[in-house]
Amino acid sequence: MKHMRSINSQFDEFDKNMTTKLEKLESAVRAIMAERAYDLSLALGELTLVVDHADYLSVMTELRDNLATHFEELIDLCGVDYSTYGEGSWAGKRFAAVTHLLSIANNWRLRVRVFAPDDEMPMLASLAEVWSAANWYEREAFDLYGILFDGHNDLRRILTDYGFIGHPFRKDFPVSGYVEMRYDAEQKRVIYQPVTIEPRENVPRIIREENYGNNG
Repeated sequence: MKHMRSINSQFDEFDKNMTTKLEKLESAVRAIMAERAYDLSLALGELTLVVDHADYLSVMTELRDNLATHFEELIDLCGVDYSTYGEGSWAGKRFAAVTHLLSIANNWRLRVRVFAPDDEMPMLASLAEVWSAANWYEREAFDLYGILFDGHNDLRRILTDYGFIGHPFRKDFPVSGYVEMRYDAEQKRVIYQPVTIEPRENVPRIIREENYGNNG
């Protein structure tokens, strides 16, 4: 019992320290945001900051340079398509970039989300000059979601080939794609052509046919 009380005491102390650390980070982030529009939420022991696209570059730069936050490392950046979020109930902007930052000096993390203002041509400021690690992550978000990053010096596909049509992680992208690639023996080169795969019914037969298995 004495051993268990000791373990519980250690957990309580850990939770207390984590709460204090998050409170300190929250205060530092709010001070940086000042009069700028933002949303800051805490869930599952993590802080998420939502910033306006117009403030994105300046806020991220200050989060890196301000000693109160000192996020010297960008862990990752990814695109998100919210068009079917909440089973279609989402009413906000469609495309967003989500970034995870790490402060080694302060031993804390922050998630930052920013929405592109135009669903038809989603564009955000590039962070490649703030954190060099953003370079390939932004190319990935462009390749898979079609999000453009203004100021990126080499924004081209990184996972699909250069002749690929569309952005495969968009919710409305067809499973079969738009084109297929094959080697043409007559032309002696690889060519692209419209997809020749016939659509298939992916719903199990037992679900789409009420009388399946009924021999009567």
